[in-house]
Amino acid sequence: MKIYTKTGDKGMTKLVGGSQVSKDSDRVTSYGTVDELNSWVGYAISMLPAKDAEVKAELKEVQQFLFDVGTDLATPAETGRPAKLQTESIAWLEARIDAYTAEAPDIQRFILPGGCPGASMMHVARTIARRAERSIVALSWTAKLNSDVVIFVNRLSDYFYALARALNVRAGETDVFYERSEKVFHNIKKDGL
Repeated sequence: MKIYTKTGDKGMTKLVGGSQVSKDSDRVTSYGTVDELNSWVGYAISMLPAKDAEVKAELKEVQQFLFDVGTDLATPAETGRPAKLQTESIAWLEARIDAYTAEAPDIQRFILPGGCPGASMMHVARTIARRAERSIVALSWTAKLNSDVVIFVNRLSDYFYALARALNVRAGETDVFYERSEKVFHNIKKDGL
C-alpha cells in the first residue's frame, strides 16, 4: 500500500467528512500543532528512564487524548459527527495536575525551564501546548469547535509544568528562579486571594 496520495500536491488537504481546505488554514495549523505535540510526547516517553514507567504510561494516555483533540479539530461541525474528546478528560488532567503540584514546594516566582532531562522535555511540551492553544483559539473565532478542546489544551500546559516540577523533585533537582521575577503566584489559602 502506498502512503502518498498526491492529493495534497497543490496545497490542499481533506478534512474528516471530505471537505477540502488549504494546508495553511487555521484548522490545519491547529491540528498540525497538536500532532507536533503528540510526537514530542512520544519522543519524551522514549527518552524517560524505565524507573518512570508510571509517568510513561500516563503520557501514553495523554497521547490518546491528543489524538481525540486532533480528530475534533479536523472534523468540521457541519459533519454532525460526535466529539471525540470528552469532559472527563479534563477532570482526569486536573487530578493529575493536583497530584504533581502537591509533590513540589510552593513557589511565588517564575522558574527557568530545565532541570533533569525529563523535566526539560516536559517544559518543551508545555510550550508546544501553549502554541497549540493559540492556534486553536484563532480557529475558534471562525469555526464552531468542541468547547472541551480549548479547555483541555489550556490545562495540558499546566499539566506539563506540574509534571516537570515533580520530575525535578524526584530527581533531586532544585528549581532555578528567574532572578528578576516579582511575586506572581499567590497561594489562595495563605493569601486569601
